Amino acid sequence: MGKTNEAAVVVKDLYKSFRLPHEQHSGLKQVLLNIFRPASKRVYGYETQQVLNDVSFEIKKGEFFGIVGRNGSGKSTLLKLLAGIYVPDKGLVQVDGTLTPFIELGVGFNPELTGRENVYLNGALLGFNHEEMDDMYDDIVKFAELEKFMDQKLKNYSSGMQVRLAFSIAIRAQSDVLLIDEVLAVGDAVFQKKCFDYFKQLKHDKRTVIFVSHDREALLQYCTRGVLIDKGKLIAVDSIDSIINDYSEILNNQSIASRAPDRPRNRWGDGSASIEEVLVKGSDSKNHYLTDKDKTVDIVVKQVFNRPINNPVYGVIISDKEGRKVFISNTLQMGNEMKPVKEGQMVEAGWRIPNIFPIGTFTVSPAVANSDGTIILDWRNDIAQFESNRRINNPSLAYVDHTIDIRTKIQEA
Repeated sequence: MGKTNEAAVVVKDLYKSFRLPHEQHSGLKQVLLNIFRPASKRVYGYETQQVLNDVSFEIKKGEFFGIVGRNGSGKSTLLKLLAGIYVPDKGLVQVDGTLTPFIELGVGFNPELTGRENVYLNGALLGFNHEEMDDMYDDIVKFAELEKFMDQKLKNYSSGMQVRLAFSIAIRAQSDVLLIDEVLAVGDAVFQKKCFDYFKQLKHDKRTVIFVSHDREALLQYCTRGVLIDKGKLIAVDSIDSIINDYSEILNNQSIASRAPDRPRNRWGDGSASIEEVLVKGSDSKNHYLTDKDKTVDIVVKQVFNRPINNPVYGVIISDKEGRKVFISNTLQMGNEMKPVKEGQMVEAGWRIPNIFPIGTFTVSPAVANSDGTIILDWRNDIAQFESNRRINNPSLAYVDHTIDIRTKIQEA
């Protein structure tokens, strides 16, 4: 697998542009007229769109690396450059070893052939011979859950069935780098779970994976680092937590480039509300150092509203030191109708939570949003923390006091 400090992928000073139709020639006459015009007055049939502009980063061997950005940011172009589908205008894309792209799954499928025939055709495109595909065939079909359909023509498959089959074939590739693009959005919950299990295995095996997704939970669960692309430019190369924070700011129309020097990187929102203080205390200890005696944990979030809001949503997330979410709650999720608030009004939102926390340090991220939760008014990421100290050191995400009853029965002769 190689040393983890070695680069598996190097992207350096990468530029890519496309020519977009701008003005159609009216025919042969227009073409001929252009020949005799000065260069400054010629009518051209295209304009240049700069899609990627000076992008550089490295991915280490064994790293699960995320690529994040809005639609139209240049992610798809970057993926195709990494996969070798596009050639850069300037710059370097260097991959140490082989790379299998899980983008545009099913390219090479023939709709007039059966599912069975397409398995062997797609396998050949991945470099497998007929005997190797014979050995894999049953596992491929079982994973795709298409046992009853393999002798039907592919044109009779739904789009989801085709992608499941293509994905099941693609994961057989034993390449050095895997490039995965939003395949989780395809298929039912059972198939998506298979995808998640496959990703877990990749991470466990320390395979080098480039993962492109809008799914924040999936990015946080699998990736350690990532890049944020916006409007063709590299905004940041950082830990995945920081990348997602910056991405959230972009989604909420916050300009990272114009952020005030004293503005925390872990805060975003449109400014309609301001979270001023978060208090955490246990039921017994009355402070943020919890023990077994604390049966509940109280969290109080104080926020001031800077404009009137009808039915605001109050929420809180508690995460462990690895960023895994142990507790999530908000008033929209609970179905609570909130009173409208006025400009300048202070509101305290309080949670009383059973003390389910094992030994460790936990952070609190409160948020307040509009009535349907689509616009963040203020979000303070990891603004407060508390310690849990128990007699029993349990490695689970959550822990509650419980009993164990063991009964041994004497077997009659």
